[in-house]
Amino acid sequence: MPHSAQASAVVIGGGPAGLMAAEQLSAAGCAVAVYDSMPTVGRKFLRAGIGGLNLTHSEAWPNFIARFGDRAPLLQPCLDTFNAESLRAWAADLGVETFVGSSGRVFPVEKKAAPLLRRWLQRLRASGVRIHHRHHWRGWGADGDILIQGPEQSLSLKPDVTVFALGGGSWSALGSTGKWLDLFEQRGIQCAGWRPSNCGFEYPWRSEFIAEYSGAPLKTVAISVTDCHGQRWRQQGDAVISAYGIEGGPVYGVSAPIRDEIAERGQCTVYWDLDPDRSVEKLQQAIAKRRPKDSLANVLRKQCGLSGSKLALFKTLTSKAQMANIDAIPALIKALPQTLCSTRSLDEAISTAGGVCFSELDENFMLKKLPGTYCVGEMLDWEAPTGGYLLTACFASGRWVGRAASKRLFAH
Repeated sequence: MPHSAQASAVVIGGGPAGLMAAEQLSAAGCAVAVYDSMPTVGRKFLRAGIGGLNLTHSEAWPNFIARFGDRAPLLQPCLDTFNAESLRAWAADLGVETFVGSSGRVFPVEKKAAPLLRRWLQRLRASGVRIHHRHHWRGWGADGDILIQGPEQSLSLKPDVTVFALGGGSWSALGSTGKWLDLFEQRGIQCAGWRPSNCGFEYPWRSEFIAEYSGAPLKTVAISVTDCHGQRWRQQGDAVISAYGIEGGPVYGVSAPIRDEIAERGQCTVYWDLDPDRSVEKLQQAIAKRRPKDSLANVLRKQCGLSGSKLALFKTLTSKAQMANIDAIPALIKALPQTLCSTRSLDEAISTAGGVCFSELDENFMLKKLPGTYCVGEMLDWEAPTGGYLLTACFASGRWVGRAASKRLFAH
């Protein structure tokens, strides 16, 4: 292996995972160059900051790890070494203080991504990391060189370490086009096709319904689904009625099983709980207090507490026969069915499943077929719900790879 003064590392992709890998490699003594296709780095990271930048989550660590589903055992080693508290400490070292919100999510006090990214880039550049914008990775040369197309010239690089941090397959306008997958497969590296994750779902609303309620929130609801394996998923929070269908936190939280059920069977029936705080029995007791002359609308509004968008959704998804059977209404409020047949487009998904298969990687996320070449972040085939889990895993995988690559370089 080369002496530290000569060791070079190339990081392709300037999102959180790539920049974290660059930080670790630079700290170990590597000469690090980051190449990104966009005019500036961290564009998707900045987009995430529009909602306040949910960096991570404060829930109990076993529950946190479980959010990664069947990929949890593969990601846990890097997450264990850089967990939610580690990420908060790292941000604090940059001068960015964080706080835990009422939902357990962790945000910067300023609730913006730009200050954190700006300070991070200043520190990276001060450490010697060179960042090149508008440089597109074009694949490998015949002798394995890394081919980069810059705005003025083509580059053929042969670094000691290469870290790919190319992102997933959504938000192409921010740089995550997912087109790199074809180049990897041509190289003989097995990849799973892109699938939308943390996505909305389409539903053919009546025109008059959507004219009034498009964009309306569904406050404090829950949505549940049973997947093709018989496992029940449930998520509570505030959803949103969209012009195209449904979206929002609870929907994103169960989007993976809904998506997979649609792919398997062509459709998926989900169940809305419009009053998560009351049981069927409590609702039955409330309805029993109605006056004989009360209209159904008054019963739903006064006894059942349905109004606005919740009431409109209930009426839209309920037949006249169901509405006429007042004794069955409590059960419907607790499990209102809606059948979905398609996800929103891949490019609109918050994140994606798919990418480089873990079978192609060793325990340090190095490609078995290309020693010295690593993959990090969302370009790996894993997914997690929103809530800080996605960002934490991107940071953690970048740190894990940066340290593993440094150790490999300077082992002798």
